[in-house]
Amino acid sequence: MDPARLGGPVEECGRVTQDEKTMNPTSPVSVVIGCHTQERLQHLLLAIESVRAQDLVPESIVISVDHEPALFRLLCDRFPDLQIVENEFERGASGNRNSGVAHTSTPIVAFLDDDARARQDWLSALVEPFTDPRVVCTGGLVVPAWEGVEPPWFPSEFAWVVGASHRGLPEARAEVRNVWSENMAVRREVFRMVGGFRVDFGKVGTVSRPEDTDLCIRLGKARPGAILLLVPEAVVDHHVGRERAAFTFFLRRCYFEGRGKIELARNNEGSADLGDERRYLRQTIPRGLAGYLRRGVTGGNFNEIRRSGALIGGLGAAGVGAAVSLLGGLKLGLHRRHR
Repeated sequence: MDPARLGGPVEECGRVTQDEKTMNPTSPVSVVIGCHTQERLQHLLLAIESVRAQDLVPESIVISVDHEPALFRLLCDRFPDLQIVENEFERGASGNRNSGVAHTSTPIVAFLDDDARARQDWLSALVEPFTDPRVVCTGGLVVPAWEGVEPPWFPSEFAWVVGASHRGLPEARAEVRNVWSENMAVRREVFRMVGGFRVDFGKVGTVSRPEDTDLCIRLGKARPGAILLLVPEAVVDHHVGRERAAFTFFLRRCYFEGRGKIELARNNEGSADLGDERRYLRQTIPRGLAGYLRRGVTGGNFNEIRRSGALIGGLGAAGVGAAVSLLGGLKLGLHRRHR
């Protein structure tokens, strides 16, 4: 993508001027919330409310709507004081966030999902590390807010399946390869330098791709000594619907994650960019499996046994997805070679 497009015009309500929309002209940060369906409107309203309640007031709140005209009109009518814009790219989370960034001018831009609620000190915690000029991106802790009861078989090592922080991540501030787009902030000039989120690689509908990891990898390479920082005290609560408590959802999400990680490597520098995944497979998964089996066998806890089974199942589903993606890449390579 041409980085210049990230600063160009996109469709917006046009009911008030930029000056009238400004919430805090001295704030170094704007907040972008992407949305795509009226079915999550109540969660979006809570997300907006949580940003308005921050102890650090953002310069502006930008709501970017992903090709949903009825939702766009509804939000324009309901929030004349906010910037409501439409995705100028093809459908998907990546282009939708890029369109939101195009309507910001602050040095820092924070992202929040439409089904996440930020705790009161979230924004100040995300922004504070940017006083170090080496920091190009920060991200925080994502706590799952289950609509019902968390499934007793669900392994914490796979919390990423429902868009939450998983067991094995650093518990204190730490330099990391990547953070996650439902709770992150970026230095805007570096975001524009790398072209933003890759619009042909990301979540569309229910099919996920690790577009945030891809962005973070490129941000980390944009400048010598660039730092991406995990800030666990920047907390959001991410709604987890009842449908995501199904084991079939769990397996499907793992499958697409496996496919996405191979595509991620293909888009960047191959397996050299998958060091975190190797550590996860070599350390986090074995440690989790051993713990579940030990507690299940010695303590007679059947749910621990179930968690170990789900962990193995999720790993297998991700492996199948990776194999499918690898095979597809080989077929494409052979096709191009024989054209």
